[in-house]
Amino acid sequence: MPNADDRAEIIQATYVYARGLDRFDPKEALSAYTDDAVWDATGVGLDRYEGRDQVLAFFERDAGSMSEQFHVMTNHVVEFDDDDRAHGTNYVLAEGRTTGGASIRAAAYNVDTYRRTADGWKIASRVITPLTTPQMEGFEA
Repeated sequence: MPNADDRAEIIQATYVYARGLDRFDPKEALSAYTDDAVWDATGVGLDRYEGRDQVLAFFERDAGSMSEQFHVMTNHVVEFDDDDRAHGTNYVLAEGRTTGGASIRAAAYNVDTYRRTADGWKIASRVITPLTTPQMEGFEA
């Protein structure tokens, strides 16, 4: 039966993802995801990526296109489907500046699925949905 430690580990994965992006460390961001993960940001004008290689390639492009950025993750709701699967939502506020000088801003919520792996709980899928109109003009990752 999942417990508070499982919930904390899932929330920690969302923080590791954000920290990896903000440290310009794509491999750390990717470490929060399963190998077959889906990362879908079509709702904020970006693309959908499937699998470790595609997701990492996007995180690498992001790191190369941003000069500064931050992601604040909050309002986590986690519900367990069984001992090894869960789903939930969380909110993200992201701001930054591209290497070309454009400002970006997005307030969104993530609809996630989570799976327990040999390395602990990971994000199996994330669909990013805007809460306000995203300001992504000039972002080219």
